[in-house]
Amino acid sequence: MRGPRPEDFETNPSTPITGQPTPTYPAGARKKGVGVRTWLVLCSRGQAQTTEVGKHAIMRRTGLPARDLRILDPLLSYPSTVLGRERAIVINLEHIKAIITAQEVLLLNSKDPSVAPFIDELQRRILCHYRATKPKEEENYEGEMDQAQGGGDGTPLLFGEQGDEAKKDAKQSLENQDGSKVLPFEFVALEACLEAASSSLESEAVRLELEAHPALDKLTSKISTLNLERVRQIKSRLVAITGRVQKVRDELEHLLDDDEDMAEMYLTEKLAQKLENSLPAESASESNRDESYLRANDDAHDLLMSTHSALSRNSRGTHTSSTRSAMTNKFDVEELEMLLEAYFVQIDGTLNKLSTLREYVDDTEDYINIMLDDKQNHLLQMGVMLTTATLVMSAFIAVAGVFGMNITIELFKDEKAGPTRFAWTVIGGFIGSIFLYVGAIGWWKQKRLLE
Repeated sequence: MRGPRPEDFETNPSTPITGQPTPTYPAGARKKGVGVRTWLVLCSRGQAQTTEVGKHAIMRRTGLPARDLRILDPLLSYPSTVLGRERAIVINLEHIKAIITAQEVLLLNSKDPSVAPFIDELQRRILCHYRATKPKEEENYEGEMDQAQGGGDGTPLLFGEQGDEAKKDAKQSLENQDGSKVLPFEFVALEACLEAASSSLESEAVRLELEAHPALDKLTSKISTLNLERVRQIKSRLVAITGRVQKVRDELEHLLDDDEDMAEMYLTEKLAQKLENSLPAESASESNRDESYLRANDDAHDLLMSTHSALSRNSRGTHTSSTRSAMTNKFDVEELEMLLEAYFVQIDGTLNKLSTLREYVDDTEDYINIMLDDKQNHLLQMGVMLTTATLVMSAFIAVAGVFGMNITIELFKDEKAGPTRFAWTVIGGFIGSIFLYVGAIGWWKQKRLLE
């Protein structure tokens, strides 16, 4: 085992030898290695256990490459992803980051408060699945023990017959006590993840909708800076959640369009098929060993055993590799397809709801722009009317300016004109200005420049 590194030590001045390194480990514990994270493991019996393991241990445990584990890294920003691999399913949906195998579920962010309800629901579903399949598995186990010892009449069963019985038991383990089919363990966990993600997005969409409608209605009634800022924040949240829902929908649509990706998620059936394929090879090697033992002496027996063992190993490896390559094409993906379609419809409904809300926001913006344009038009009309009034008043002021000049006319002579004539002149100029203004406004309306 590799010893502690030099940087893991610190100099202890109390030691007799100066500079002697002293370990700084906590009591009874080593320094945590790089890449070690806390995982919550839920087994097929519903039991939960928290463990701290490194990336390489998870890779050996699940058979996943490091590239797939980076999808679950909380320090990296990856979109929603559902990946089916040979021995595991990688789930990265919203706040759920999990790895599903045929016998257990590994959760990465189990200490997140938003994940706690999902853990309880997942544990409840796993327990229900275990209780639904437990009686059948116990009966199958007792039947296997009896059949391994001998048949009902005391006659020992052949190895091939035991393989047939084991295959029947593997099929019956997915059936309920009443004969109805039960989803495999990985599909139970996958359904819980999909339901938690879709429910989370649905609740966020509903909450945003409840906040958006009053804010938009208030903005239509009164356009103010505060109302505009609230609508801007709501629109930003709407764009963000729409992108997340769209990504989940695209991921489910991609899975539904590709039967091979869906076939990769049948972990329990792939495991059972591997065990089924291993039974004929073991039966063949066993019969060959018995036959060689009966036909030859000890030396010939050793030679035949080595030859038959080599042949059986080669035939078994070829059969297993060919089965593995064609394994994904044998599964009927209708069951998983129906499961994914149900949540695809739910996510699509959430996306349609957000699209409707987005259209309502856009309609409100259009209405606000129309209102602002109408007010701007009224302001322009008022400006035209004031400009016309100013022009008419300027004409009247020009007349008054002419009369204010130091000139000699009969109107300024008291003995001929008098104050009465001056008053009629002012009144006539004012009335003329009014007629001029009314005429100008009538001309603008005739040209449809004013309403």
